[in-house]
Amino acid sequence: MKAYKVRPGQPAQIDRADPADTSGFDGDKDAGLRRLEKLTVRLEELQELLYADHQQALLIVLQGMDSAGKDGTIRRVFSGVNPEGVRVASFKLPSTLESEHDFLWRIHQQVPAQGEIVLFNRSHYEDVLITRVHGLIPKSTWERRYREINEFERTLTEEGTTFLKFFLHISRGEQKRRLKERLDDPTKHWKFRESDVQERRLWPAYMEAYEEALTKTSTTWAPWYIIPSDRKWLRDLLVSEEIVRTLEGFRMHYPPLPPELRAARVR
Repeated sequence: MKAYKVRPGQPAQIDRADPADTSGFDGDKDAGLRRLEKLTVRLEELQELLYADHQQALLIVLQGMDSAGKDGTIRRVFSGVNPEGVRVASFKLPSTLESEHDFLWRIHQQVPAQGEIVLFNRSHYEDVLITRVHGLIPKSTWERRYREINEFERTLTEEGTTFLKFFLHISRGEQKRRLKERLDDPTKHWKFRESDVQERRLWPAYMEAYEEALTKTSTTWAPWYIIPSDRKWLRDLLVSEEIVRTLEGFRMHYPPLPPELRAARVR
């Protein structure tokens, strides 16, 4: 995963990252899927331990262009976990109430509690991406927000939340194929929106916005990973590997039996 990590203080260089790269796994698709099955089982075990230990929290941020696979990643990677300790939060157009507060107000309400894993399907980064590309806020505002995001994430980290931020990187050609598939397959018509095509026309502007956002907000406490996502199985595998590696690095223990319940054990 070191090859996919955006080093703090260094340019993200999205244009040099190959969306079809497979060097992160020494094997073919079948071997990758078998490895993914094992990781799914391991993640289930670690998620239960995290919830039982109730000392730390994990916040996973998924960003990417339309059809990059945010929903698919969540569905595949977290297929075996207990829903009681995992939540998905998605951030769309702010409500009137949300618009009357600072842009991080609604985000803070969705961060994980101790023992939880929360996945942001899109996130606070939309406020330096889509708002920038569509000219909804002035340059001085989105430039200031990089610092505010870093400070926000650092505060959460110091309070016990670990960040994993994944940019699901697909090629423009692969996006076209996936969008066309949504039009051709009746079971996927519901996924297609006219805005997908409109946003696609803004690809260069989005790449520029992502480049700066990842460069300015990949920190030692909350780094970004650029995940090659043209191959769905490899995307899911790389994300799973990093989540499991991170959870295995936590010092987690099942809590001992409380004193008041020891008598029940004796009985």
